[in-house]
Amino acid sequence: MLLSEIESILFEGKTLEVAPETIRQMEDSFNFLKEFSKDKIIYGINTGFGPMAQYRVNDEDVKALQYNIIRSHSCGAGEPFPELYVKAAMMARYHTFVRGKSGVDPYAMELLRTFINKGICPVIPQHGSVGASGDLVQLAHMALTLIGEGEVFYQGKRRPTAEVMKELGITPLKPTMREGLALNNGTAMMTGVGIVNLHYAKKLLDYALIASVMINEIAGSYDDFMAKELNDLKNHEGQSVIARKMLDIANGTQCMRKRAVEMFHHHEEKVFTHKVQPYYSLRCVPQILGPIYDAYKFTEKILEEEFNAVDDNPVVDMDTETVYHGGNFHGDYISFEMDKLKIATTKIAVLMERQLNYLCHDRINGILPPFLNLGTLGLTYGIQAMQFTACSTTAECQTLSNSMYVHSIPNNNDNQDVVSMGTNSAILAKRVIDNCYQVMAIHYIALAQAVDCLNIQDKLSPFTKNIYNEVRQIVPKFIEDTPKDADIQNVIDYLIAKKTNIL
Repeated sequence: MLLSEIESILFEGKTLEVAPETIRQMEDSFNFLKEFSKDKIIYGINTGFGPMAQYRVNDEDVKALQYNIIRSHSCGAGEPFPELYVKAAMMARYHTFVRGKSGVDPYAMELLRTFINKGICPVIPQHGSVGASGDLVQLAHMALTLIGEGEVFYQGKRRPTAEVMKELGITPLKPTMREGLALNNGTAMMTGVGIVNLHYAKKLLDYALIASVMINEIAGSYDDFMAKELNDLKNHEGQSVIARKMLDIANGTQCMRKRAVEMFHHHEEKVFTHKVQPYYSLRCVPQILGPIYDAYKFTEKILEEEFNAVDDNPVVDMDTETVYHGGNFHGDYISFEMDKLKIATTKIAVLMERQLNYLCHDRINGILPPFLNLGTLGLTYGIQAMQFTACSTTAECQTLSNSMYVHSIPNNNDNQDVVSMGTNSAILAKRVIDNCYQVMAIHYIALAQAVDCLNIQDKLSPFTKNIYNEVRQIVPKFIEDTPKDADIQNVIDYLIAKKTNIL
């Protein structure tokens, strides 16, 4: 399943469909495991879990074992995940099952699909996973709802699962062989959160591109820093892509200067009134955003591979007629990518905050009033205080960008002696992304205010002028001091909802 197909279900409301041959494949896997396991020792079917695997479970207790792993591991803490992230996690768990390598009752897959399509969202606390054996605690809360216990969000309300299932005529799952373990196992939570994270991070990169063009228009920069001939010489795909897209966005601008026209002829000046080269936060955008583009592309590859993977243990293989015991539940791939994602996104926040500082600092830009203040200096304050918020939020992103991937803590009687902390990494990446939207919103308000300070609305490129107009519909030009918290949130909502698709 391609990432674009996953996003169409998550963000466009398309339903999740299943082919008849997929159901048959799951039935074959389930029936094979039922027969194969009759006289063999197979982890999680007739053994305990984790370090308790050394203890055999009696035949009459096999079903109880599956309930026990779900109930005992439903011990998460903290705020619940937003519904969108849980929906993505359910899709990831579902997609492992449709591979037919888990030996689970096909009804488990069908029940997940029903929850996804009907908008039934398990209440899953954010804290509890160490990322190996996958997301045991969070996925236990998911599994708990499938057996008719726990709580779900449905139609905007938090309700007992049993009540919602009865209302909709849905029969709870009755685990028979290894459904409890299979539902708990794997990287579905971190993968689901990662997919949503990437979606919103890519939009931030689009907005950083637009903002970077607009601020160079405001500064009246020479446009050769975006030249294809210059950027292709660096040999990095991301840098070339960013430069090309910036040229597209800037097409038609009357604000940027041509170096050949203004500089490449005889001059008598000893001191140039206009900067020959702008600050790095304006001039080096292709070099700064290029690596982020490349990092996001690789993260997309890893997330797509993990979503389509068999991340279960043990793995049932009908082709070789055996059951393999291993560690496909380990979340290192996702953990590493979420660390990289949050670092890359933090760099976007840093770049936007530095561009914001350029707009605020009259002695640096030389063309704008202090803090874009259109009122009486000393009496009114423009965006002075908004810069505090952007600076504070960027600083938090920098701290959150410390690696989670390398913070392995042994647990589970040292059975899990090296763990991925993948869901923690994904949660921290989500926080960084949320923060970056705050910084971006403040920067967009400042950009619009700067355009008004210079009265260059009609000289912007058609692309950036449209963005300016949309921001101004939310936050009109301001002279007097008023609270700006609601304005910032309204611009955040606009940025999240708007379709960009630049990169």
